[in-house]
Formats: sequence, structure tokens, C-alpha cells
Amino acid sequence: MYAFIAFLPILLTVVLMVAFNWPAKRALPLSWLVSAVIALTVWQMDFQHVMGYSVFGLGKALDVLIIIFGAILILNTLKQSGAMATINNGFMGISKDRRVQAIIVGWMFGAFIEGAAGFGTPAALAGPLLVGLGFPPLAAAMVALIFNSTPVSFGAVGTPVNGAMSTLAGNLSNAGLDAAGVESFKLVLTKWVSLPHAIAGVFIPLLGLCLLTKFFGEEKSIKPGLAAAPFAIFAGLAFTIPYVITAWTLGPEFPSLVGALIGLIIVVLAAKNNFLTPKDEWDFPNKDKWEDDWKSVVETGSTGEAKMSLFKAWTPYILIALILVVTRIDAIGLKGLLSAQTITVPNILGIEGLNYSLQYLYLPGTVPFILVALITHVIHGMNGEQIRTAWTNTFKQITGAAIALFAGVAMVQLMLNSHVNAGGLDSMMTAMAKAAAGIAGNSFPFFAPFIGVLGAFMSGSNTVSNILFASFQFETAAILNMPEVLIVALQVIGGAAGNMICVNNVVAACATVGAMGVEGKLIRRNFFPCIFYCVVVAIVLGALIYSGFNPFPLTRV
Repeated sequence: MYAFIAFLPILLTVVLMVAFNWPAKRALPLSWLVSAVIALTVWQMDFQHVMGYSVFGLGKALDVLIIIFGAILILNTLKQSGAMATINNGFMGISKDRRVQAIIVGWMFGAFIEGAAGFGTPAALAGPLLVGLGFPPLAAAMVALIFNSTPVSFGAVGTPVNGAMSTLAGNLSNAGLDAAGVESFKLVLTKWVSLPHAIAGVFIPLLGLCLLTKFFGEEKSIKPGLAAAPFAIFAGLAFTIPYVITAWTLGPEFPSLVGALIGLIIVVLAAKNNFLTPKDEWDFPNKDKWEDDWKSVVETGSTGEAKMSLFKAWTPYILIALILVVTRIDAIGLKGLLSAQTITVPNILGIEGLNYSLQYLYLPGTVPFILVALITHVIHGMNGEQIRTAWTNTFKQITGAAIALFAGVAMVQLMLNSHVNAGGLDSMMTAMAKAAAGIAGNSFPFFAPFIGVLGAFMSGSNTVSNILFASFQFETAAILNMPEVLIVALQVIGGAAGNMICVNNVVAACATVGAMGVEGKLIRRNFFPCIFYCVVVAIVLGALIYSGFNPFPLTRV
């Protein structure tokens, strides 16, 4: 009963956005209100804590908004300077086929940004690039989100796996592991996260193309997508093979970065030489035939006129990539320096220990996005009017996303922290997860990735999903006498697949391309590839689990 009641705000969000096509900025405030009422009445939380955790959520939403703002500012800056027109021409020079462009930008470039930055930045950067190439904004958001799945577990230089390990410390200590044993567990977890990811990931480019041609092609068919199968599967392998090799040799920090760097070079060379590319060129219908919800509902500006070299046009993105790498690797030293710069609000609403800290220099929205935008104003020789237009358009575009994100993240934080109650109840999130495990029993391997999806759907983060549920998945595996490391791997992979449909990422992707109000439609369409992903990885690891395979046996206490 408690699990069902806890699920009501999520159910309301899904029904309003998916069934009734409510925009996120209308659905999420109402869902937050329902979660607050449930917290006050059923969970017996006091008003101070309900509002405190909600306000804390507003702060966490600000983190996301700064990232979105920076990504949109980069795009608008490049539009005004003329760089975007040059970049678009460069992509057109590689291939005019929209299927090939989607793979290069959405799959390969997006994977690199995920490996370096994570936290929703790939869709926020790849989506606008695709729009600049001539993709309908809704189509750009859809494929950018679908493709942003396989790289996610090793995104932001391994943050999701490290997030899982942070919450597993107590479990592993209870199992008798010392620091070296914990590190060994992490390396084994990395291997068994990467392999199923790669098996599903090989087919994700093809699946994304099939949905692209089905929903946005004049013929409304998956056949043009299937026609690109050789190139799509080749692109899948070009990323996943170095991705797996890196995971099995170097650990969780670099699989996505290395896989994307190697894969991008291979795929671009293949496209330029028409290796395995489709014989017929495929394009969207003429713009006058586009459906209304395909288009941007806000003014995002034109891409301007191509008037600079390709290298100069790409310089901002090169700077972004370089800055992301050097500021995310501990050994260089900048990561610690930047992350230490914080603005802290202690004891929110008088709640002891409830502190919000804004890492204003470590957020990708500021360093590198806003920083590189300011540098671009100079190196691209932009005038005052161009700079003013870029910033003005950015503020206009972000206003629609702000309400949705503030309400959505406030609801999530309230549900996560609802264990602070007078009724002695678990948090709403934990109640839902425990109910799912109780229903699943020995079929739990097929439920485990969907718990990861649930965490990502609500929190917008594979990392947060892992922090929430990795320990729960570990304990459930121990109760069911299943390999803990493989069940936790299913959690990590499910959290990555959930990025396709999670509310925060969908809102962010729509905001950056100007396609607001269609979030529910995107979640509906991306639900199928998310399910596909989870089923594939559950079959792969489930077969190993039921065969008795355990790559890291633990002493059960």
C-alpha cells in the first residue's frame, strides 16, 4: 500500500505528460504538490522538512539550469558569429544523408561529451548541432536522447560507477573486503557494466535511425532506417569495441572518452569514403510539410552566414573538450581546485545538516560553456549586437525549462528524503524499490535494470540512481543468493538507459532546441528503446546469473 501511494506522484507525472500531452512546466508543479501532500499526511513528515527538502531541490535544479544555459549560450554564440553555418557546411561535406549525420553528431560526438562531462550535456550540445544541420527540433531531441545511453555509465570520467561504489562501501565492508578488495570489486563491476552495455549499444544507432525515419520521414516507415543498417551497426562497433577494451584494462574513467575518440575518427573516415553508407540519400520532408510539434516554439536565431575556416569554427568545441578533460582528471589538479570553489547555503530552513553548495566553477555550464562563449566573442570577432542577441535569445529559451526543472527536482529530493518522518517509514523511493523486489523474487534480474530506470527517470542522473539503489540491489542479490556484482551492474546499466526518458534530460533537450511542450511525446517514443535496452542486458546477465556464474564471490554474512 505504501509503495503504491509513493508511486502516485510519478504515476501522475507519466499520465499527464504521456497520456494527456501536458507540458512538463504544468505537470511537474502539480506532481510536486501531490508528493508534498503525501509526505505531510501519509509519511507524517513535518512541514519544515517538506519545504526544506523542496527548497534544497530548487538549488539542485539550479545546477542543471546553469548547464542548460551554458549549452544554449554556446549554440547561440556560434550562430551569431557564423561558426554554426561553417560547421553545418562541414557536416554536409562529410555526408548530406541525415542518417549518417545523426550517427556522427548524436552517437559519436554525443558519446565524447558524455564521457567528458555527463549530466545531460550531450543532448544539450548534440541536439542543437543537429537542428543547425536542418533536423526538426523534435527529431534532434529524440535521437540525441536515445543515443545518449551506452556512454552514460562511464560519463563524466566514471562518475556513475564511482557513485555506486560510494554507496556500497558499507555493504562491501560487511562482506569483509579491505580497501584493495573494494577497488577490485569496482574493476570487476566496470567490466560487467561495459560488456552488456556494448552488446545493446551496437544496435542503438540502428534503432535510433529506425525511429527517426518512422516518425519524421515522408514515408513514415522504418525501411529507410533499416537501409542504413550496415553503417549504423559499424558505427556501433566502432564505439563499443574500444569502449569495452578500455573498461577491461583501465577502469571506469575512460571507456566512453576513448571509445568516442577512436570511434569518431573511424566513422567520419568511413562516411567520407562511403564505406557501408546507404546507397540512397535520405532527407526530411520540406519544412512546409513539417508537423507543428516538430518545430521550435521559441526564436532560436538563424545559423548566420559561413564566413570562417572550419578549424576556427570548431575551436570553441575543441576548447570545450580539452577543458572538460583537464578539469575532470584528478591527477592534473584542476578538478580539486575548481570543485572547491563553492557558494554554500547552510541549514536550509533551519534543518541541521541540510546544506546546499553551488560548485559554480565546476559545473560544465560555467567552465567550460560560459567561459568558452566569452572567449568565442573575442576569437570570432563578434560585435556588440551579435553578443547581445546571443545572450538575449539564451535567456528567452531557458525560461520555459526553469519551472519544470525547479518543480521536478524539488519533488525528487522530497521523495528521496522522506525517510525523515514520524511514522518510521522508509523513503518513498525505497518503498517502491522494495515492493518491486518482493514481487520479482527469483526473476529479479529482469527487474533490476528497471529499478535503475526508475531512479534515473525521477532524478535525471545515472549517478543519483546508483547512489539511491546500488546498496538496495546489492542486499537484494545477497538475499536471493545471486552474484551481487552482476545485479549491481544491471542497476548501473538501467540507470544509463533511463536517461532516454528521464524528465530532467527530456526537458533539457527540448529546451536547448526550442521544442517545449512536447516532453510527453518524447518520453512515449523513447520508452521503446529504453525497454529494449533493459531487456537485452537482463537476458545477457540473467543467463550468466542462472548458470551459476559469479565473477566476484563474496562471503555472505
